[in-house]
Amino acid sequence: MNVSSSVLKMSFINLTKSCTRGLATSVARMATIKNVTIIGGGQMGAGIAQVAAQTGHRVVVVDQSDEILLKSVAGIQKSLARVVKKKFADDPSGGESFLKTTMAQISTATDAESAVKEADLVVEAIVENIKIKQNLFEKLDKAAPQNTIFASNTSSLAISEIAQTSQRKDRFGGLHFFNPVPVMKLVEVVRIDETSDDTFNSLVAFGQAVGKTTVSCKDTPGFIVNRLLVPYLMEAVRLMDRGDASARDIDVGMKLGAGHPMGPFELLDYVGLDVTKFIMDGWHKDFPDNPLFNPSPSIDKLVAEGKLGVKTGEGFYNYKK
Repeated sequence: MNVSSSVLKMSFINLTKSCTRGLATSVARMATIKNVTIIGGGQMGAGIAQVAAQTGHRVVVVDQSDEILLKSVAGIQKSLARVVKKKFADDPSGGESFLKTTMAQISTATDAESAVKEADLVVEAIVENIKIKQNLFEKLDKAAPQNTIFASNTSSLAISEIAQTSQRKDRFGGLHFFNPVPVMKLVEVVRIDETSDDTFNSLVAFGQAVGKTTVSCKDTPGFIVNRLLVPYLMEAVRLMDRGDASARDIDVGMKLGAGHPMGPFELLDYVGLDVTKFIMDGWHKDFPDNPLFNPSPSIDKLVAEGKLGVKTGEGFYNYKK
């Protein structure tokens, strides 16, 4: 069958236009995240707010009281001052402009439902309690526009469980940042079975837009990093409990022998022993036959005594001296 060159030419043009429109639509979807609402003004929420604001996103930080929010904003400003000191050492006026412009991108609110009405992305960074998170997203689901993407920064809970109360599971995923957010370069992008490709691509694009390297993972306990890290930390405690080596020697061994920046006990104290206990208790409940997730009597004892690590001045090490 003979086809005229003009017909072929028109077909090619139409195909090109179609592909271009498809590409433009895809890019547009990935570029729609401009307005970000962060639920939770603690250390993680403030860190996410900072990196989003300093990369040109309009950010609303939400928490329960103005007092908490004032502390959160002050922490962001202090952190940005360190950035300015490092990156604008030879350009004071440029640093001042950067600080002013970034802070102008951040606003605060105590009403979460109002704060999400113009959000392209909502990132939850509140207490690691499944019921509280579910209740939050159930309320936000009714208040946010249909195109708004929901994401949790949880480090240990199942994204699929958090999303149970939401009617937009196709626009739900995980964005697991690491502490301290302005310094750590990684974001784990987590998708549940219902997460659409557009949503996943948008979350990846956002992670990259705020200057992070992204890795993707299914909704498995601990995702990538904590699934490997937490059992390693617990094995270090068991090594000490058996009397095989002291906490100090284990830390030195892993720093000098494995090149780790912190030893396991230093890291446990930094993260918080209560946080580690919460994670292990949850995993042990869900996977009781997995010995990697067995709780630690030593950590249970320290937590019961209120010795949670650096934040309380004592954990495996004493920081009060």
